[in-house]
Amino acid sequence: MYDTIASVNFYLFAIPAIIIFGLSKGGLSALGALAIPILSLAISPVKAAAITLPILIVQDWIGVWSFRRDFDRRNLFILAPASLIGVTGAWILAAHVSESVVRFVVGAISLGFVAFMLIRNRLPDRDPLPATLLPGMFWGAASGFTSFISHAGGPPFLIYVMPQKLKPNVFAGTSVIFFAMVNLLKLPPYFLLKQFSLENLIASLALLPVGIVATYVGVWMTKRVPAERFYNAILVLSFVVGVKLIFDSLRGSGLDLLSGN
Repeated sequence: MYDTIASVNFYLFAIPAIIIFGLSKGGLSALGALAIPILSLAISPVKAAAITLPILIVQDWIGVWSFRRDFDRRNLFILAPASLIGVTGAWILAAHVSESVVRFVVGAISLGFVAFMLIRNRLPDRDPLPATLLPGMFWGAASGFTSFISHAGGPPFLIYVMPQKLKPNVFAGTSVIFFAMVNLLKLPPYFLLKQFSLENLIASLALLPVGIVATYVGVWMTKRVPAERFYNAILVLSFVVGVKLIFDSLRGSGLDLLSGN
C-alpha cells in the first residue's frame, strides 16, 4: 500500500513535509501540523513520524540557538512536565492499536487544526490572559499527545499560549524550546516501538540537509514576513489531506476503528 524510502514518490511527499517542519521550527509553529499528514499519504504515519523525529531534533536546536534569549519561563515550567503525560498516552495508543486507527487520528488532528485556525481568526480581540497552571497542564498534555502521534503539537500549544499575547520573538522562542523538550521526550518511546530501523535512519539522513536549510529560512521569515500570508494555503491543504487520511483509514480497516483491529 505504501511507498518505500527508495521510491521517487516518497521524496515527492517527504521533501515538502521537511520544508514545512523547518519553517515551523523557525518560529511559524502552526505550520508543523500539516507535515506528517502530507508524508502519511506516502508511508505509514508511525514510520513517517519516526523518520522525521531525528531531523526535528536537529532543527529544534538550530531554533533554540536562534531564540535562546527570547522565551517565557513560566509557560515552559507549566507545559513541559505536562507534555510527558500526553507523550505517554500516545505511546500506549500507538503500541496497541492498528495503523488504520493511527492514520484516522492523524487525519482528525489535521481537520482539528483547520477548525481551530478558523475559529481563532473570528474571535474578538481581548486583553492578554496570564499563564495559569491547570489550563496549561491540560493543553501541555494535549500538545504532547498530538506531537507524539504526528508531530502536530502546535494547535493545543497555540490555544493556550496565543491568548497571552506574548511578544512575537518570545512567542516563537517559547514554542521552539517547548517542542525541543517534547521531541527529546519522544525518543525512548520511539525506540521501544522499534521505529529507528536502519532504513528509517538512512531516510532521515538523506532529508537532513533540506531540514537544516528550511529551519534557517523559517527563522528569517519569522522575523520579517507576516505569518498570516501562509495560513490560507496551509488550511486548504490541511483540510484536503485530513479528509484523505480519514477516508483511507476507514477504507483500509474494514472494521470498527475503536476495536483496534
